[in-house]
Amino acid sequence: MILNEVHRGVRRNKKRKRLGRGPGSGHGKTAGRGHKGQGSRAGSSQHPTFQGGSMPLVRRVPKRGFNNRWGLSVAVVNVGQIDQAFEAGEEVTLKALAAKNLAKGQFDLLKVLGNGELTKKLKVSAHRFSKSAIEKIEKAGGEVVVVPGKTTAAQKKRELNKKSKAS
Repeated sequence: MILNEVHRGVRRNKKRKRLGRGPGSGHGKTAGRGHKGQGSRAGSSQHPTFQGGSMPLVRRVPKRGFNNRWGLSVAVVNVGQIDQAFEAGEEVTLKALAAKNLAKGQFDLLKVLGNGELTKKLKVSAHRFSKSAIEKIEKAGGEVVVVPGKTTAAQKKRELNKKSKAS
């Protein structure tokens, strides 16, 4: 690569191709659409997976697995990991866990599980806790704080029903 040739031939404001403006333009008569056929008509478009009438690859390959596109993604942290990462008396929050690289990536909810031992008094904040995690945190003299997370459609329905029954 030669540095003074990097931008040679590159135009910033390229003129648009003027179609159907007579034979002198080079794009007259059929305007680059060829003769007859599907692509020559106005408004013609094909499905993105169309492969000339043969069975498309998308349909030839079998479907596998399951993907719940509305399901909440739950990040998991064990009590043992929290014990190793934090000092006694510290507050364990979502931001603190992310800073210590325990809650990685994007997630909707954080759940604390009871795998491992907890020897320090900690105030742990998360969306969900397992029963064993709650027991271990409280046994060590710590505190469990449930942070409100995303509400599901079922929860919203229940709340609306309660409000309508109350009034």
